[in-house]
Amino acid sequence: MARNDFDPRLLSRLAANPTSRRRFIGGSAAAAAAAILGPAFLAACGSDSSSSGGGGSDTTGTSSDTLRISNWPLYMADGFVAAFQTASSLTVDYKEDFNDNEQWFAKVKEPLSRKQDIGADLVVPTEFMAARIKGLGWLNEISEEGVPNKKNLRPDLLDSKVDPGRKVTAPYMTGMVGLAYNRAATGRDIRSIDDLWDPAFKGRVSLFSDMQDGLGMIMQSQGGSVEDPSTDSVTKAVDLVREQKDKGQIRRFTGNDYADDLAAGNIAIAQAYSGDIVQLQADNPDLQFIVPESGGDWFIDTMTIPYTTQNQKGAEEWINYVYDRANYAKLVAFVQYVPVLTDMTDELAKVDPEAAKNPLINPSSEMDSNLKSWAALTDEQTQEYNTLYAAVTGG
Repeated sequence: MARNDFDPRLLSRLAANPTSRRRFIGGSAAAAAAAILGPAFLAACGSDSSSSGGGGSDTTGTSSDTLRISNWPLYMADGFVAAFQTASSLTVDYKEDFNDNEQWFAKVKEPLSRKQDIGADLVVPTEFMAARIKGLGWLNEISEEGVPNKKNLRPDLLDSKVDPGRKVTAPYMTGMVGLAYNRAATGRDIRSIDDLWDPAFKGRVSLFSDMQDGLGMIMQSQGGSVEDPSTDSVTKAVDLVREQKDKGQIRRFTGNDYADDLAAGNIAIAQAYSGDIVQLQADNPDLQFIVPESGGDWFIDTMTIPYTTQNQKGAEEWINYVYDRANYAKLVAFVQYVPVLTDMTDELAKVDPEAAKNPLINPSSEMDSNLKSWAALTDEQTQEYNTLYAAVTGG
């Protein structure tokens, strides 16, 4: 999206957050957390990630005039909280204090295990972490009556293996994990995973150090599935990455710190996040983003209500307000990620016509159908897969 009237807020967000939350998407820090928290951590979580939430708690919560929200930095449009307060008559204590999924879990696991207040009525973890908390029974159900706008949610997100029917998790934003390339550096268009291994790009390819984001699209290109992963499919993808690393094809493994090298042409092709490229294209129209022909991945951040909430009703009212298309369009225009709601084109066009036309923000149904979400992994799977990949990345 090349625009002459580039929004300075995007520049400030990039400058302020050069290593954003995206580097933690998919649970790459889980192995480190397991090492820190020990076997008891794994035993506590076990393989129960498919069990229902609720924890047997009273899902009505405690009536309160204040709603406490814990969200990621730079994830909220200007004026949105104030508008909700006017509409709801609630006072919102909004904090941008969720900086890392694993750090947050380490901080709240003890009080949550004792059903003690964690200072937030609604929290926005990434889906893999939400699945872990769900498996432990530490999330309240989100009532259908409290969120009638849930009907606006994308069907693919509603039909989730992690949380069928979205009983305890409410998607907030999604983004695409695909390939970005510098057309000036490649000299041709890129379409498939095989393009990563073209000898012409030797030493100018970067892959993600995050296991899910790094391996997901490679697994799919080999006939594997992220919706039903296995040790064999992960190992097969790791072996290919190792082979290409040994050949010198891969320049380095990155978080989201690939941007400068990609823009400068030091990297010709990078595994990338769609939201990053939307912002970078404003200054460099040579940058392109594609979902590989064999498929890419979604990342999903979700709104959740911990079972220690003091304002269940207020949290549901917030989710319902977010799920109003006119309200949500303001969030999408600011955050520049992919909407979780259907039929957003008209409302988004009222706020930001360029965003409404941008396929990286408002993707076509064809692109949408070529993106898959990882299954909820057990902690044993997470540790095993991360260890396999870390042996190659050095992470």
